[in-house]
Amino acid sequence: MVKKTVLKVDLSGEKGRKKLLKAISGVQGVDKIEVDAAKGTISVTGDADPYDIIVRTRKVGKFVELVSVGPPPAPPKEPQKKPEEKKAEPKKDDKKTDPNPQFHYPVVYMDRYNESNVGCSIM
Repeated sequence: MVKKTVLKVDLSGEKGRKKLLKAISGVQGVDKIEVDAAKGTISVTGDADPYDIIVRTRKVGKFVELVSVGPPPAPPKEPQKKPEEKKAEPKKDDKKTDPNPQFHYPVVYMDRYNESNVGCSIM
């Protein structure tokens, strides 16, 4: 069953935050981790056991306080949009034209045996 676990953790320092995220993401069943640095909370969504998340957080060396465990919030429903009327667009030619026809050169692939001057050009 998918749960949302909210933890209150001291998130000061970038290095400690990275260690904490790495430790929590290693718990089996974690689908999503959301960090709110302003509030100092981490929200973990997934099948993971909240006890395992707390143990991993304490192993990193952080003091953790469990705020809540419950079902994740339902995704917001999008209002149905009315289909818009299609506007008549002018038809375009399907022919592809070269934007600079004067600079179009054919490419000829040659190996070293088919070149006219095979000798050394340094001398």
